[in-house]
Amino acid sequence: ADTCALLIDPTRSAKVPREHLADVAEETLSVDRYSAYKALGDNIKLAFCWSHIRRDFTRIRDGHPKLRDWADGWIARINELFGQNKKRIAVRTQLEAFQREDEKLRAAVDDMAVLRDAELADSSLHDAQRKALVSLANHWDGATLFVDDPEIPMDNNAAERALRGPVVGRKNYNGSGSIWSGMLTAILFTLFQTLLKHAVDPKRFLLAYFEACAENGGEPPENPEAFLPWNLTDEQKIAWRVSDKPP
Repeated sequence: ADTCALLIDPTRSAKVPREHLADVAEETLSVDRYSAYKALGDNIKLAFCWSHIRRDFTRIRDGHPKLRDWADGWIARINELFGQNKKRIAVRTQLEAFQREDEKLRAAVDDMAVLRDAELADSSLHDAQRKALVSLANHWDGATLFVDDPEIPMDNNAAERALRGPVVGRKNYNGSGSIWSGMLTAILFTLFQTLLKHAVDPKRFLLAYFEACAENGGEPPENPEAFLPWNLTDEQKIAWRVSDKPP
């Protein structure tokens, strides 16, 4: 409860999440369509991200001028689906209002499936169109899990934002080309996230720690345990606390 530990694995294979979730009896993951997630077993349901699905159609719009109107139509339908789900969630505590918005959402989902299948039956369909619609059909069950369970988000944007720091920064940390550097990054993130769990600002903490190292002749302080978050004095917690503005 008082510690956050981050680990790094040198592979992106399905083995990593499968071992991590080995003891999970049943769960739903909000994910993109990366193949490793699809090998996690029947106890893991995958709620596929509609933002990634939408991206298939934006790429067609941007890369195939003749298909722009078609792609824009699908983008608009997906946008409307997001909007209708938002309306439904906004009235979850109002039974009658929720039922009305829920019915509209389900009708939109059904209409989308009907249109998808009708277009796939068209032999003149462009390869890019067919590829996007086949993917939509293949991922449909997972993509529509949110319909029966409003707790499931339509996208995994929140998770991806949370991961953006290490993912974008990995080349700067050299973790993409060096296992030792990746391990160092995991250690530092473990430290930073643990500090934040205790409302301690990592920058203030590091400044104080490096000052202690300087005072000890450039060596680690003789009592590094005193810098553990749960061993900090009240004065240190106040001085190093997280604030709205970085120091």
